[in-house]
Amino acid sequence: MAGKNLLEKEDNFLEKAPTGIQGLDEITLGGLPRGRATLVCGGPGCGKTLLGMEFLVHGALKFGEPGVFMCFEETAHELITNLAALGFNLKELSESQRLIIDHVYVEKTEIEETGEYDLEGLFIRLEQAINSIGAKRVVLDTIESLFAGLFNESILRAELRRLFRWLKNKGMTAVITGERGRDGLTRHGLEEYVSDCVVFLDQRILNQVATRRLHILKYRGSVHGMNEYPFIITDKGIEVFPITSLSLQYPIFEERITSGIDKLDTMLDGKGYYRGSTILISGTAGTGKTSIACKFVDAACKRGESCLYFAFEEPEQQILRNMHSIGTDLIPWVEKGLLIFYNERPTSYGLEFHLISLYRHIQESDPKVVVIDPISNFRSVGTSLDIKIMLTRIIDHLKSRGITTILVSLAEFGKSPQGTEEDISSLADSWMVLQDLEINRERTRRLYVLKSRGMAHTNKIHEFKFSDKGIDILDFQEEQ
Repeated sequence: MAGKNLLEKEDNFLEKAPTGIQGLDEITLGGLPRGRATLVCGGPGCGKTLLGMEFLVHGALKFGEPGVFMCFEETAHELITNLAALGFNLKELSESQRLIIDHVYVEKTEIEETGEYDLEGLFIRLEQAINSIGAKRVVLDTIESLFAGLFNESILRAELRRLFRWLKNKGMTAVITGERGRDGLTRHGLEEYVSDCVVFLDQRILNQVATRRLHILKYRGSVHGMNEYPFIITDKGIEVFPITSLSLQYPIFEERITSGIDKLDTMLDGKGYYRGSTILISGTAGTGKTSIACKFVDAACKRGESCLYFAFEEPEQQILRNMHSIGTDLIPWVEKGLLIFYNERPTSYGLEFHLISLYRHIQESDPKVVVIDPISNFRSVGTSLDIKIMLTRIIDHLKSRGITTILVSLAEFGKSPQGTEEDISSLADSWMVLQDLEINRERTRRLYVLKSRGMAHTNKIHEFKFSDKGIDILDFQEEQ
């Protein structure tokens, strides 16, 4: 077990019910506690109902476990309509007896706060639904609506405990949603204590951009991820991006691959980059960062390796046109499907959306080479710390898949080129710095290798020039 973190250890003690939600099952080491109740709480619009419904849909479709969704606010018709936008055919699942949606209308004024008030009617109705389809999973949405008109705290607490005990005695794997309270996780302040697992969902606004986070607050009988994890709601439902491999257990390669520029390979011990390494290219505007990245992409495609290029500043057609000026034709690789561009303005979404989008595109295309150009544009939607955390996650994921990665970073004029606002230089295996200097009223470009782990790289600063034949790095003697 040495060398593994908590999220990689096996858990053989508590049986779990997988949710089928990407990322959540990794964080929980297999899913929610089987035969027990899980509380999913958070503010309005954070995704509680969706998480509960996904738990039932995936249970019915992927794991052969029918489910009952008992709702106290939305009607069955409203839920079917709302979830259809995410590709969930609840009507079909209902007709095939794999899912029951039961809307229970609770009128506050009809609730009598007497010693005789209890949930017996609810239990009878719920048990009938469970038995009719042999349900293994249950969702109650939301618990506040069920107890909306009950203000006697002693009765409230007694009935809450009774509800959770009843579900456990029935062996139901249950998800109960709850609204966030003013002073606690929930309005009643008891649900989190009687639940075996508590999942907290949060939606916040940072720099005018909405972001979502998921946090497992407790999980009795099981280790679990302790951090806040970014998640998004897409046309595929909820997607959570976990940290699952920060133990630095990823493949290490001895193979060297060309940078696409012969003299740059010479500067890198004569052999180029290590496969699976992370290369940082930093410099001010106009120094040629994208051009050097594209030369590497061109060389990779010539070897028949697939490349994924995340361009957060220039559109695909502009990059293809500009590379023609230095004798690099990337269009054939795009046409063959070896080179795929993903273009998006960072300000369009929050950091967690870009994080999961990168992850999804990498999963789908399975590239050998990834370029992120530039990482500096994320400054507009997050703090330096947030960006560093995001890039640490994506770099770790890329390394775990053996993908060679180019990170392009724009340095601001007047600041040291030997630093990045994102503070991720320590994560790079090789780091090249590009400079634009004025000498004798003429601007010249300079390049040097600041570091390159595991190789005897040059420490000299070289001038380089662009032409229609490519990038020419001058020999050190020629600069004298």
